[in-house]
Amino acid sequence: MTTEALLRGVREELTDGGLRASLLVRDLGTGEEIGIDPDVPLPSASLVKLPLALATADRIRRGELDGAHPVEVAPGRITTAGPTGLSRFRHPARVALDDLLYLSTCLSDGRAADALFDLTPPDVVTAQLRAWELTGITVRHRTEELTETPQEHLGPGQAHLAHALAIGASTAGRGHRVPQLDTSRANTGTARAWADLLQALWLPSAVPGATAARVRELMRHNLIRHRLAPDFSSDATVWSSKTGTLLNLRHEAGVVEHADGQRFAVVVLTESLVPAGVQPGAEALMGQAARALRDHLRRRVGVA
Repeated sequence: MTTEALLRGVREELTDGGLRASLLVRDLGTGEEIGIDPDVPLPSASLVKLPLALATADRIRRGELDGAHPVEVAPGRITTAGPTGLSRFRHPARVALDDLLYLSTCLSDGRAADALFDLTPPDVVTAQLRAWELTGITVRHRTEELTETPQEHLGPGQAHLAHALAIGASTAGRGHRVPQLDTSRANTGTARAWADLLQALWLPSAVPGATAARVRELMRHNLIRHRLAPDFSSDATVWSSKTGTLLNLRHEAGVVEHADGQRFAVVVLTESLVPAGVQPGAEALMGQAARALRDHLRRRVGVA
């Protein structure tokens, strides 16, 4: 199958499944890549915890922060579906900085992430990305704002109303009545920019080696594995990733490492056009689309 035919078919499948998507798969060995609309900026949702982890881990490496330092964290007391870890705690906790880094990255714990943002604010995270020549990702606010969407103010069983608003309230210029979905106000990034960040973690780059190794380790232990992981995990592969979910947005960015040495950066950013909170079909479709693009690149070098 030609690349053009493959992309056309994948795009049609995504559209039929109610998804607008931005995808990029890059062979980290050769630099070859294949994608669908990879330069469209989208709100990052919890993918923002990846640059936060990078900036925090590097400050620990430099000795500006102490990973063993205990941090007082207020309970999140969130009861709506989705948030994890400290975000659902009912009582205050004292957690070491290193462990907050684990909770934020591997469990996507928003309360842990905001404790890290208290130490390394969003503008500092963005500045660090630019210092490493990583552009296309902008960090503007803490994750606490992600829990203040219309969905949190609706009663049980009314999630579809928040999703309907998320779908119908956007503008042609990617503005939005929901601030978290407005690309001029939200944390944002493109599929290409996230792939560049992954490449900087897995290949020699301006990111210090010890910092990159720490973040790779965290991504390898990501506990959220229902989205792309089923299509990239096996006894002969290692899948390391970070997910992001916000209203009708479903994202994942990761690297699959094969036993033969090949490594691929895989980024899938999606907007659902179906007003429903639970969409296992969309999750599966994301993985199938990414796997099709990865398989196409892998076949180019004669690997089945």
